[in-house]
Amino acid sequence: MAGGMSTVVSRAPVGLAAPLVRVEVHLGCGLPAFALVGLPETVVRESRERVRSAILNSGYEFPSGRITVNLSPADLPKQGGRFDLPIAIGILAASSQLPARATAGCEFYGELALSGELRRTNQLLPALIAGARTEHQLIVPAANDWEASWVAGPQVKVARHLCEVCEALRGGAHLRCAGAIEHAPVRARPDISEVRGQFTAKRALEIAAAGCHAMLMIGPPGAGKTLLAQCLPGLLPPLDESELLEVASLASAAGQRPGVGVERPARARPFRSPQHTASIAAVIGGSSLRPGELSLAHHGVLFLDELPEFSRNVLEALREPLESGVVVVGRARRTCEYPAGFQLIAAMNPCPCGYAGERSGRCRCTPGDMARYRRRLSGPLIDRIDMHVELAQVPVEYLMAGSDLPGDSARVGVESSAVIAARVAAARRAQMARQGVLNSRLDPAQIGGVCRLDRESRALLAAAIDRLGLSARAYHRVLKLARTCADLAAEPQIRRSDVSEAIGLRTLDRASQGTERYFASETM
Repeated sequence: MAGGMSTVVSRAPVGLAAPLVRVEVHLGCGLPAFALVGLPETVVRESRERVRSAILNSGYEFPSGRITVNLSPADLPKQGGRFDLPIAIGILAASSQLPARATAGCEFYGELALSGELRRTNQLLPALIAGARTEHQLIVPAANDWEASWVAGPQVKVARHLCEVCEALRGGAHLRCAGAIEHAPVRARPDISEVRGQFTAKRALEIAAAGCHAMLMIGPPGAGKTLLAQCLPGLLPPLDESELLEVASLASAAGQRPGVGVERPARARPFRSPQHTASIAAVIGGSSLRPGELSLAHHGVLFLDELPEFSRNVLEALREPLESGVVVVGRARRTCEYPAGFQLIAAMNPCPCGYAGERSGRCRCTPGDMARYRRRLSGPLIDRIDMHVELAQVPVEYLMAGSDLPGDSARVGVESSAVIAARVAAARRAQMARQGVLNSRLDPAQIGGVCRLDRESRALLAAAIDRLGLSARAYHRVLKLARTCADLAAEPQIRRSDVSEAIGLRTLDRASQGTERYFASETM
């Protein structure tokens, strides 16, 4: 058996990319040895013992002599147990226990148990997507049926044991094809009609959904900030096929498998809500170059509750992704670029204790305490958030609506998520037909053509800029908000009322100039 060579193909996980890796095996003369080269990390180096036991326990002969396995390209770090199966198949092909030509046009993935059983491999979906673009046949563990179902077809085969793969390569059996995944219709939970009062905030949430605008809610505990944020996915259109696959790829790259155990996972948009104790590595991306919360919220919602309680580094790291929709995770030798087209919804209290402005007077925070609390959010970050909306405690007549109040008059005019979602979908279709992107993604060159104002609207906006000292970025965001308000009303031209509403949705701009009390109570 000495002197044989073989080459088997697999792919390495590098973010959403999956570069091809050639597993080259050479059997040479000499004392028994097993050399593994090509920048293998610890888990890959340990595959020598797993592969040896798996081959022997599957009824095959493990070659004597010197075995050299090269994972090419040599400068690409290799990680994970996915290379166990291709190494084992390469050794069997090099020792003529498998036909050498049988591995041509195939890609192999899978960690091996000592018994030869194939175990699940993490971060596999990006590799399968890349492999499906070729004419290669992809052989994966049956435990990776979730990943395989996303690229299901005759070229994706699943196996439970090394023996099954070997028999198929020898022509004695056929591997099972992966089944296609089915998706259930999206169900809005919770429904926005369950939110009592807070009509201004619900209107702002509709505008946010229609134009994919970032939004900051400011209010005391129990005002409904978290519930409103959880309602947003129910107002958004379901993911289309390309978005769904991209979201699943990011989840797989992070080592997650959403929807596993669910018969028909839904097309609902991601909703990520990291705690304020999350590190910058967890939010931006981990030490192993895995995607963080910003990327896992791609095509969906990132909800940051208690925004000022997040570390300064995390908050400042939001600035660039909010503009570009991309996050770059960099380490000493490698960098990965991940999409991060998330919609930011944040919430904060009006003061450290949370009860500023309440009639009960239980807030004892000094103006200095409130100023220090407010300064935890930098001006550049606030500037990048399209809307700042104040919420007050819900009046008792709204809170008890539908229970003991006769006539239930407080619920007159309350709309469900489905009704609002229909308006949002129509507004989004109008934006895509007009400019090809949602209003929040308009660049300065597009704003001039899309967001034209009449004389009255220009005069109103000019007065607001002069009085509030709006920056150029804030000016553009007001224009985008006004455009979205007009789209929701199916108006081709931005009206003065749209500009007025857009200015009113930027509370912190008004507060910073002292034109209104910073945390004044709003009319419910």
